[in-house]
Amino acid sequence: MSENNIQLKIKQLRCCVILPTYNNELTLCRVIDGVLNYTNNIIVINDGSTDNTSLLLENYPNIEIIHKPKNTGKGSALKMGFQRSTSLGFEYAITLDTDGQHYPDDIPNFVNSLYESLNKNILIIGDRNMNNADVFAQSAKGNRVSTFWMYATTGLRLNDSQSGFRLYPVKEMHTIRFLNSTKKFEFEIEAIVKSFWSGIDIKHVPIKVLYDPEERVSHFRPFRDISRMVVLYTWFLLVRVFYITPRNLFRKFKKKGFKRFIVEDLIRHQDSSKKKALSIALGVFIGLSPLWGFQTIIVLFLAILFRLNKVISFSFSNISFPPLIPFVILISFKVGDLFFGTETNYSIDSIKENFQLTNHLKTYLVGSVIFSTLAAFAFGLLGYLVFSISDKKNTDV
Repeated sequence: MSENNIQLKIKQLRCCVILPTYNNELTLCRVIDGVLNYTNNIIVINDGSTDNTSLLLENYPNIEIIHKPKNTGKGSALKMGFQRSTSLGFEYAITLDTDGQHYPDDIPNFVNSLYESLNKNILIIGDRNMNNADVFAQSAKGNRVSTFWMYATTGLRLNDSQSGFRLYPVKEMHTIRFLNSTKKFEFEIEAIVKSFWSGIDIKHVPIKVLYDPEERVSHFRPFRDISRMVVLYTWFLLVRVFYITPRNLFRKFKKKGFKRFIVEDLIRHQDSSKKKALSIALGVFIGLSPLWGFQTIIVLFLAILFRLNKVISFSFSNISFPPLIPFVILISFKVGDLFFGTETNYSIDSIKENFQLTNHLKTYLVGSVIFSTLAAFAFGLLGYLVFSISDKKNTDV
């Protein structure tokens, strides 16, 4: 496809290119020149570079250049670029790194994908094919970890969650409130998560990638930046469990009404009997396990991870509601006694009035795990039989 055709599409889509850069004097001009083959609508954010970046940018008087006096991180630079692009009237922005790993001639992949998509409310991520032998092992491993946690926090199955070569719907994203603390590479995670939560679709397009150790200057600091990502993912997981999931269920309830919501989302008739039974078993196991205070987040995380019915798992995890807790503890002790051949002599009254868990902690923990496992198996089996009979009746009808 000709460059003129791509240039026309970029204008029609009101798209620009944002280039955050920091001390990439060896590769910066090559990237800018490559982008200029497709568009002059370029916004370069010089993030406090201390090399010859400022001098090199003087050779490009016809593009938008923002010089930051101090380096604050890629996330801050991207946010500034997004704000500037929307103030100039652009609706989309393509971002790529200036360290030489991205090829500007992959820009048509993004433009054509957006142009041909019926849904224009979309964020497109370049897929670097991280299984390729030319990709650094450290980068591939980091991407797999990030992609796993991306799925845990959103349910999105992405091939490449860390690629910086993207097309953002900046106009649609203008109302999203990003954290002030996401100043580094972790902002690109936040951008995906919050865009998805706000209703923006996420998809991939294939791109090439070059890791040249002789000219590429990477500012990624494994320990520090991965630690920031882990903290962010942990926060997003909590937000999903306690806000996003309940919010989405409430919206479905309002849209579908009580009966349809119960059938489609609570019972989820489209789920197999096996899947619903496993969801019950998971909920019972976590609910009876010695995980006080963390049962909700753990059961929802595992339900998401294993693609089980979150509502059923969550509902059955509440089997240890306050009035039943003394009975659960007592049974756990009795099972522990049988296992170890001991006798703790606890009763319901003694548990309610003078309970010292630390005195027989091992007995309780082992008994609790055995009890929760047996109960999960029993409830799961019973649930499977009930759902199987119910599904068979519905099929016969």
